[in-house]
Amino acid sequence: MTTIVVAMGEKNEIGFENQLLWHLPKDLKHFKDITSGHPVIMGRKTYESIGKPLPNRTNIVVSRKNDWFEEGILIVGSIKEAIKFAKKIDEEIFIIGGGNIYEQTMDIADRLEVTLVKADLTADTFFPEIDQKTWKKTNEVCHEKDEKNTYDFCFQTFEKVKSE
Repeated sequence: MTTIVVAMGEKNEIGFENQLLWHLPKDLKHFKDITSGHPVIMGRKTYESIGKPLPNRTNIVVSRKNDWFEEGILIVGSIKEAIKFAKKIDEEIFIIGGGNIYEQTMDIADRLEVTLVKADLTADTFFPEIDQKTWKKTNEVCHEKDEKNTYDFCFQTFEKVKSE
């Protein structure tokens, strides 16, 4: 099972200048809960914005830079390679960004775990359009903003529609 995990605004915005657009502790906890113990695949810029390997997960970073190296992560040259490595570790793999990686993996993903943030913010990176013919929303849990979470948001699960 290949799952894409993303937090995005109402216009599919996900980042600006290699940073997330919001700080939502509930979303970070949700992310940790679903990805812990499994391989996570991300692009180099996403890894650099996080700044360190995510604990309790095999961190697989896709990079075209040949001379780039970081301790504690697996660096591969392509999505295909990343998925091959991840599947050897665990059938349950998570793709965690960024924009370019999401675009390349929408076709191969089985599930989307989306945090839809009720905000309209300036962004330079966006999540691909979720095609309703391809994806069916199977779950949604919404949360209102509070003292720690600055926006209203919903956790949504989409499953790929099986073609007959």
